[in-house]
Amino acid sequence: MLFTQALFAQDAEEKKEKQEEFSRELIMQVSIFPDTKAKLSFTKYFTFMFLQGESPLTEDNNIKLSLTAEVTPVSFGGLVGAIWTPIAFFQLNAGGGIGSGWILRISEDEYYGIGINQADEDGHSKNNGRSFDAIHWNIYAGGVLQFDLAALFPGEWNHIIGKTTHSFFYRGYARAKSDEAWYVENDEGENTNGLSYIGDFLLGYRMPIFLSMAALMVEANLYLDDIPNHGKWGGDKPQWIFSGILNFTIHKQFEILLAVQFQTARNYLEHDWSELYYRNRTINNSRPYNFEFYRLATILTYRF
Repeated sequence: MLFTQALFAQDAEEKKEKQEEFSRELIMQVSIFPDTKAKLSFTKYFTFMFLQGESPLTEDNNIKLSLTAEVTPVSFGGLVGAIWTPIAFFQLNAGGGIGSGWILRISEDEYYGIGINQADEDGHSKNNGRSFDAIHWNIYAGGVLQFDLAALFPGEWNHIIGKTTHSFFYRGYARAKSDEAWYVENDEGENTNGLSYIGDFLLGYRMPIFLSMAALMVEANLYLDDIPNHGKWGGDKPQWIFSGILNFTIHKQFEILLAVQFQTARNYLEHDWSELYYRNRTINNSRPYNFEFYRLATILTYRF
């Protein structure tokens, strides 16, 4: 996943209108710079009214189910999800996904959609895997708190929104042992079979104009594995991502989101750390992070 669902935050009134009018989404996520990555996904939604009340906080209570198919240049997968809204400002979500991938070779470069990340005899990373050699999967559960100032003070210019999402994921790769790391979607290859946490907070302002939202988002990613000595390379520390977001409504069915992101990258003692297998690196405990530019990315969303 290139982005968390917080990037798709909407105020309650707009979300309700789009659910009634559109039930399908085609989304292209693209990381533009410095590395180029892309993911195309198609989602079908099914919304059912559930435990509705008469108050403004419960009149729109529902369960929303989703079925998603997605593909990248090195992988494909399918996902199912459910979101229960028992009250306007709170949601519970759960779901899972399954997929596989292949190894793409272009000139002298290789891009890994799957495979086990191991150290070679020189202490560098190597991919022990073949295209479609196994499946990877995940299940998740979490909650969402959301707020819209316009719910208290109605007005099309009063949509100051806040949204925080907290989810726990259990991921697995069928070929990997409990202490082995693996690749998915050409990432850094630090995934392990086990539990992880992703949390984010978004504060934004929605407007009834072409520039429909400006927002700031903070995201934390933390592996909750029990790999021995994971503090040596900083595996016990969260990665923080800070995003500045602009969303443009081209048409009621088509939106373009732009994000500039910065991150806390691990600061290692080795000068040649980038060439080493990640567990052979040593974190600088006196200054474990460097704050640096992460990426420029965009999300194109078409609803129909």
